[in-house]
Amino acid sequence: MNSSLKQYLVITGNYWAFTLTDGALRMLVVLHFHGLGYSPLAIASLFLFYEFFGIVTNLFGGWLGARAGLNRTMQMGLGLQIVALAMLTLPDQYLSVIWVMAAQALSGIAKDLNKMSAKSAIKLLIPANESGRLYRWVAALTGSKNALKGVGFFLGGALLWTLGFQGAACAMASLLILVWLLSFWLLQGDIGRKAFKPKFTELFSKSRAINQLSAARFFLFGARDVWFVIALPVFLASQFHWSHLEVGGLLALWVIGYGAVQALAPRITGNNASITFWGWPLVCITATLAGLMLWLPSAWVLVAGLWVFGALFAINSSLHSFAIAQLARADGVSLDVGFYYMANAGGRLAGTLLSGWVYQQWGLVACLWASAGMLLLATVLAPSNKQI
Repeated sequence: MNSSLKQYLVITGNYWAFTLTDGALRMLVVLHFHGLGYSPLAIASLFLFYEFFGIVTNLFGGWLGARAGLNRTMQMGLGLQIVALAMLTLPDQYLSVIWVMAAQALSGIAKDLNKMSAKSAIKLLIPANESGRLYRWVAALTGSKNALKGVGFFLGGALLWTLGFQGAACAMASLLILVWLLSFWLLQGDIGRKAFKPKFTELFSKSRAINQLSAARFFLFGARDVWFVIALPVFLASQFHWSHLEVGGLLALWVIGYGAVQALAPRITGNNASITFWGWPLVCITATLAGLMLWLPSAWVLVAGLWVFGALFAINSSLHSFAIAQLARADGVSLDVGFYYMANAGGRLAGTLLSGWVYQQWGLVACLWASAGMLLLATVLAPSNKQI
């Protein structure tokens, strides 16, 4: 096994372990605080710092990765996630909104340090003339990560049911400590480190194509989270009276399937890897689902639409991830990738806040219409194949 493949497997394994706890933690927080009587908007506010600090981390994390090396930023991410989980092991009476938001802030920093490091490193492990191989490796990493995030959703619901909120946080922190120690031993020292220290002004991309792709990414992920993060699980629990395990199980299976489609995206798209081409069907299915839920508000319609949405969204997300890997500069890849994922985190923040507010004011159908509108903007703003 060559050294590039070994490092790819180590990075992927590290990313997998982190993602498992990240997905479980999100489901834990949503379901636990919904059970305590928090409103949808209040639950959304718990993730405010998670998403906000994701924006800051991607911007500065790319700069830090270029200066210190990507393995160090990945290890920092794991360490911060352990601290965040430890903060949530306190009894319920000490888990104030501010405390949970602070823990989520650390988790947001940790997640984006880990993601930026993993996705930047792949660019440097593959020769510049092998774009097909890069597409496959990026799709495999992203798809497997999201499949495990789905397992994390199920794990979060199951752990809340069996161990309780604090017990679940403690168990996940223990798992990550083992992974963290292994990463110090296995990861190479200077992946992604620039020969010359990058200036602060290099944080912002000067590439028009990357700027367009980043704007499209903002609206793409805002469109997903505006109905998926808060509105959907709360709607299923409150309107259809699903249990925590049922909600966690559905979202887990959805994200696992979503991840599987992402991994298979190179085979599905073939030579037609156009972001614009694959964006329009996603706009149409989301608007159709909104119309159907207005007239036929049933669990079967919602679940069926969720699966179709997930498959098309997975293809679009995979194409976006490949595009940034292709467009990023080899020298200072973490700077371009960090800027791009800053836009991703911004979209998630906007989507999360809108999910709580729009759902509380107008319901799930309004969240779906907001999603369709954001997807339209993502499709229109995306760079063409010629630019990529």
